[in-house]
Amino acid sequence: MAKKVSKRREALLQKIDKTKLYSIDESIALVKELKSAKFDETVEIAFNLNVDPRHADQMIRSSVVLPHGTGKTVRVAVFAKGAKVDEAKVAGADFFDADELIEKIQAGNIDFDTVIATPDMMGILGKVARILGPKGLMPNPKTGTVTMDITQAVKDAKGGKVDFRVDKKGNIHAGIGKVSFDSDKIKENLITFVKKINRVKPSTAKGKYIKNVAISLTMSPAVTIATSELMDLR
Repeated sequence: MAKKVSKRREALLQKIDKTKLYSIDESIALVKELKSAKFDETVEIAFNLNVDPRHADQMIRSSVVLPHGTGKTVRVAVFAKGAKVDEAKVAGADFFDADELIEKIQAGNIDFDTVIATPDMMGILGKVARILGPKGLMPNPKTGTVTMDITQAVKDAKGGKVDFRVDKKGNIHAGIGKVSFDSDKIKENLITFVKKINRVKPSTAKGKYIKNVAISLTMSPAVTIATSELMDLR
């Protein structure tokens, strides 16, 4: 049985030409017109890449710091000891007591968005890896969350860092700002993200790398962007 489309969504769909591939500027202007929720909707970007994550050398996992942030308040938990705990406090981390954090996580009380750890704390984190892993919160060197530079890691997390990972179908999805952002800020965030996607292209990926890209709002249909404009962004 076909799912009934609401009047609100039908009105939004009528604003989009599904046969057209929009330029970056056109897609951003249009997606801002699709605002329909009472809250500040997230601008989301979705990529479909020509990679096969079943092969280890085509598994894409990385992070990018958006120049204008995501518009989201990020709560950061840091696992460290000694002077690095003090560094975490000064940097603005929200949680930094390792023993207390382990207890919170084991009790299912996860009220933070990012976990950062120094390398010597990874053994302790092994106790809760099965809890943090499925939630995408386990620190990883590839995303810069296992590091001795706690100050920079906390600054990046608070300032607009986005971790991303390709799924089994070659898709990557992330938020790149809020609809209330100026169009220029959304564009700069989008271009920064695309440049990162191009830089992490696996050397073994053949053919057209970026197959499809679309942006949308939390409550809107998607607007498809012409990939020809994105392929050369480095």
